[in-house]
Amino acid sequence: MQPTELLRILSVAEKLKCNTRHSYTSTGRHESVAEHSWRIALMGMLVADEFPEADMDKVIRMCLIHDLGEAFTGDIPSFEKTDQDEKKEENVLLDWVRTFPEPERSEWEALYAEMNALETTEAKIYKALDKIEAVIQHDEADLSTWLPLEYDLQLEYGKENMEFSEYMKALKAEVDQMTRAKIAVGKKLNV
Repeated sequence: MQPTELLRILSVAEKLKCNTRHSYTSTGRHESVAEHSWRIALMGMLVADEFPEADMDKVIRMCLIHDLGEAFTGDIPSFEKTDQDEKKEENVLLDWVRTFPEPERSEWEALYAEMNALETTEAKIYKALDKIEAVIQHDEADLSTWLPLEYDLQLEYGKENMEFSEYMKALKAEVDQMTRAKIAVGKKLNV
């Protein structure tokens, strides 16, 4: 890739450092989209041994690029995002990817198509990590940052994305225990 092309792509990707998510960090500031993407990529590395049949390099690439559309649209929390919002984000993202040089354009288009179809093991792993990381991040944030609807959402969010794997179901069960403990402490403190 030519340096000018690399810099052009990176200038868009940099916006993910600036665009914040609904989630808060454990220190009380809004999490950036880039931080979320980085952590699910790290999770992909950490669970690689659990999925010996999967191309974990591909999973990590999916994790790194999955929210790049938010460089254009910003983050919209899942409980507020409409089908129209989803379509707009997808369209602007794919329009941008079509400006890439080859072979990157074809590679990224194929990755996004696979991610959207959610049929391969790799796509299912990436999506499960995306969902469970959001729940973990909420559990790490102060309970005062939660909206009332999130008390139930924490236990349901992404549950269906874990069903393909015994490991992911076990991870979700462990995270659910963390969530319940956090809520129980909050109730005792009247948070």
